Amino acid sequence: MKKIAILLALTLGVSLVNPAWAAPSAQDRVYTADQNSNTVSVVNPTTNTLLGQIRLGNQRPDVLSPLYKGEINVHGLGFSPDHRTLIAISNGSNSVAFIDTANNKVKGITYIGRSPHEGFFTADGTEVWVVVRGENYISVIDPNTYRETRRIETTAGPGMVLFQPSGKLAFVVSSFNPVVEIIDVKEHKVIKQIKVVSPFSPFLQFTPDFREIWMTHKDVGKVTRIDTDKLEVKGVFDTGFITNHLAFAKTGTGTHAYVTIGGENVVKVYTTDDTPKLMATIPTGALPHGIWVSDDSSRIYVGLENGDAVDVIDTATNKVIARAPVGQAPQALVYVSKAVPEGDGVANLTPRGNSEPINIALKAVAGDAKGFVVARNLGVIDALEVSLFKLKPQTAYSVYVSGQKTPVASFKTNPMGGANGTAIGPLREVSKSLAGKKATPSKIIVMEGDAAADATKAVLVSGT
Repeated sequence: MKKIAILLALTLGVSLVNPAWAAPSAQDRVYTADQNSNTVSVVNPTTNTLLGQIRLGNQRPDVLSPLYKGEINVHGLGFSPDHRTLIAISNGSNSVAFIDTANNKVKGITYIGRSPHEGFFTADGTEVWVVVRGENYISVIDPNTYRETRRIETTAGPGMVLFQPSGKLAFVVSSFNPVVEIIDVKEHKVIKQIKVVSPFSPFLQFTPDFREIWMTHKDVGKVTRIDTDKLEVKGVFDTGFITNHLAFAKTGTGTHAYVTIGGENVVKVYTTDDTPKLMATIPTGALPHGIWVSDDSSRIYVGLENGDAVDVIDTATNKVIARAPVGQAPQALVYVSKAVPEGDGVANLTPRGNSEPINIALKAVAGDAKGFVVARNLGVIDALEVSLFKLKPQTAYSVYVSGQKTPVASFKTNPMGGANGTAIGPLREVSKSLAGKKATPSKIIVMEGDAAADATKAVLVSGT
């Protein structure tokens, strides 16, 4: 029974202190789901180096053409209790890829409903549950036949699902509604809804003792704690702008929660007391997103969505000690121990195919507006991913690159005053690049409406 309990804890990525557990080994793997390059990057945690990538589809912007093969927007990750199967969820092609961790081969693909987000194996490994975020159900898949066997109706926009070690209950957060749903796993039915503070929750995780679920609220910068025995909210606390994912580590000073705060480019470390206290703020690369802990709690691995890399944090010092390059726009990240039973585990991996991104912060000319741009090279032009926040709601804005009389993109903000999207533009000075000199970023100017570019009247501008 003890071995089973430990295995189930590993399945959920939660660290329990056990002196028999070794530090990261050459058979362990860190995986990232790379949304723009449509790859799964494979990192060796003993050397903190990229071994290669599992290519599931073509890099953007090839996905703008008609596609009949390959996956689009590789986003979510999960793994089996025996650590021999990795699942990768692609929300653009509505698919779940089953990958053999020993040889990095795709064993099967399951196509399901609109825009699936995350998935995980049940505690006994007999089913895979994938939340279909663009609809209102969980797709249940047989991991042996790769066929959908049933659907579990939920509130619209389920965001992620995890299972208690006993296998009796599953917890599901929502991306569109302010609720957490509790599902009877055997009956495949929702048995309770718990109201929470925000309609947008992308991630949840168990504490190491499984007495609580902590869930992130990306839109309002908070974390909610749920008592898994009473099935009720225990507390809510503020974390920060663009609160993405979280992980727990058992350290010499207690059990701590590590939370990625994308809008501040930091990981914040909290105690798990009845009133969480901020213990440390760890600077990271651009837009930290996915996060997972090594089995022995010695390391925290953080995917940098706009940095195209993984930062490695030493939990003894709460400092970044290494950075490994990965694919474009890593989203989910998981640590899988003993993923490779023998050998070097590099079969069927391809080299990294992307160059380093350029990150540009946008500063408000007046007011509280925020924003940032990340540019990824597409040859003579760049793909610009623009994120805008705290602007007027339901209002159009134009984005200009210096020297251009027409905007490279126009966006309309949502009811909360935010907008994001991808545009194509000449962000770097191509002539310098062709001349063998280092390319320099152009200036970004954000104007309200369709007004002509004017840095003195702009809402947001890039720094000099």
